[in-house]
Amino acid sequence: MRIDVLTIFPDILKPFFAESMLGLAQKKGAVQFALHNIRDYSTDRRRTVDDRPYGGGPGMVMRPEPVFRAVEHVIRDSPVKGRLILLTPQGSLFDQSLACELSQEKRLILICGRYEGFDERIRDGLNAEEISIGNFVLAGGEAAALVVVEAVVRLLPGVLGNRRSAELESFQSALLDYPQYTRPAEFRSMAVPDVLLRGNHDEVSRWRKEQSLLRTRNRRSDLLSDHGTLRHPA
Repeated sequence: MRIDVLTIFPDILKPFFAESMLGLAQKKGAVQFALHNIRDYSTDRRRTVDDRPYGGGPGMVMRPEPVFRAVEHVIRDSPVKGRLILLTPQGSLFDQSLACELSQEKRLILICGRYEGFDERIRDGLNAEEISIGNFVLAGGEAAALVVVEAVVRLLPGVLGNRRSAELESFQSALLDYPQYTRPAEFRSMAVPDVLLRGNHDEVSRWRKEQSLLRTRNRRSDLLSDHGTLRHPA
């Protein structure tokens, strides 16, 4: 997969993409990152990308010209068209299901906003998909891009050491993950449940399913139907 990110602060993203799982994913050839500075597509000496809003109001708005030029250049940079995404609090809520869907794409093009947001003609003219990572406002789209990238890349084949790690965790089946334990068996009077120490895999499997459902009911009941079952079975 190739992931292009358009931003006015590419240096925020460079170290994140170079470390840990994302860095290893690049070395394995599972993903290729390309960062593009939207300021490079401005035409004035100050590399201006924003201006005051028509009609008045606080803050500044991202101008359409440099964003359009950047997107058009990036699209031409590869024969794979790619899925074009605006990161904005006005978009559809990002979740595990969408992460799985995006992980099937060959190319993603993410556009990070700043200031008071995008000139509306960027939305209208580019016809890009809009994604939000939650019901809150950030200073810019870079943090949202990091969330989307990590959630998607970890699902690519060969990225995780154990594929089942991604298959069994929270939200993958619409349930929260079950409690996890490791050594020591007892720590500060807190003991690992006996069922996990007995070596009976059927019992362990049943316990984990029960705990996953119980945890979901207690913490995220919105994921369950009125009868305590999954709203959206996997």
